[in-house]
Amino acid sequence: MLRKTTFKQMLRCYWVSFFLTLSCFLGVLHASAGDADPSIGKACIFANTIMSCLRECERTGCVGDICFPHCNFSSDGAPLNGPWYMQEPLYIRWKQWDCQSDCRYHCMLNREKDRASFGHEPVKYHGKWPFKRVFGIQEPASVVFSALNLAMHFHGWLSFFILLHYKLAIKPDKKPYYDYAGLWHLYGLLALNSWFWSAVFHSRDVEWTEKLDYFSAIALLGYSLIVAILRSFNVRLEAARVMVSAPLLAFVTTHILYLNNYKLDYGWNMIVCVAMGVAQLVIWAVWGGVSGHPSRWKVWFVVVAGAGAMLLEVYDFPPYEGFVDAHAVWHATTVPLTYLWWSFIKDDAEFRTSILLKKVK
Repeated sequence: MLRKTTFKQMLRCYWVSFFLTLSCFLGVLHASAGDADPSIGKACIFANTIMSCLRECERTGCVGDICFPHCNFSSDGAPLNGPWYMQEPLYIRWKQWDCQSDCRYHCMLNREKDRASFGHEPVKYHGKWPFKRVFGIQEPASVVFSALNLAMHFHGWLSFFILLHYKLAIKPDKKPYYDYAGLWHLYGLLALNSWFWSAVFHSRDVEWTEKLDYFSAIALLGYSLIVAILRSFNVRLEAARVMVSAPLLAFVTTHILYLNNYKLDYGWNMIVCVAMGVAQLVIWAVWGGVSGHPSRWKVWFVVVAGAGAMLLEVYDFPPYEGFVDAHAVWHATTVPLTYLWWSFIKDDAEFRTSILLKKVK
């Protein structure tokens, strides 16, 4: 009886040890590089280091010499110790940096300092590079360049509007002669919306900002493909425009609903976005070659430079000094390209208006 009991205990301990080891191994496989640090022989040791740092931070509210007052409060906002007026004011809480987020951030920075002291390159934690915050902003360089893109699109759209309604000839019904004006106006609004949510998302990465950024970018890409098809094939009849746009609109809408309601599949979303982006670049490049448009060199420059800038998304290097990474540089390259693109749109409006006026006369 004693031997049987001892054998069962040994068997139980064996299987417990086996599953613990397996779970640790699987966790390393699915973790980011920072969660499975190659500078340490056993990844679970690093995980335990991070977990112990997080547990200590949430218990004491401190990481080293840095302490967070809001770590002394429960998740529902009730003070664990101290009076109610010690809770953080709204102008600080809007950043949504709770105790867990602050603990993760500073534990990550401490770990990166240790890695740098041994000569190791930065690695990703929870799927993201270890960025340094500025005034609570998570990725300051990407926010700045997103804001510049937003400003450039607003400038381009506003100057396009002024050109159509105040500088070019208009019809007797006060509408512009340019037959693609409505399409470009909607493009401008979608671009403004997309870059606004890009700036918000890079300021603070939470679930709702991530989805709004992704869905806005998908909508802009899908609509840009529609405009590329309609303009390059010179589709002017409303019925024909509806027939061309409806399938693409249905696909983009279905894709967004799939990501939002079923699974936020980053790999599949990347494939869809790259496919739509490459398709419109090819369409514009071919159109520039066969149309003989006077500003076709602007189209070619945007296509070539835009395709080159997309490589930055493939070659993903760590942030320089904790601020500027490949994604931020990509956002920076699109600022002058946006200016040049709106310049082409305005040239196209002038070119098409002059042709239509000659036909009228």
